Amino acid sequence: MIGFIAACLTTLGFVPQVIKVLKTKDTESISLGMYAMSVTGMLLWLAHGISIGDYALIIANTISASLASIILVSKIIYK
Repeated sequence: MIGFIAACLTTLGFVPQVIKVLKTKDTESISLGMYAMSVTGMLLWLAHGISIGDYALIIANTISASLASIILVSKIIYK
């Protein structure tokens, strides 16, 4: 139960930033390097989850990587 709550919070924690970036198109204070490394890490966790068949890792990292990728792409586009 604790792991489920933690996964929900860390995954959904990107939602407010995604909404703000899409509304304002302001990415000045967002670190390109941090999001590039975060998305890479999430994709590696996703690959690991797929390789061991762990649906919790697969679902959480698919959503997290998708949300963080929106921010990353926005950072590159609105730079």
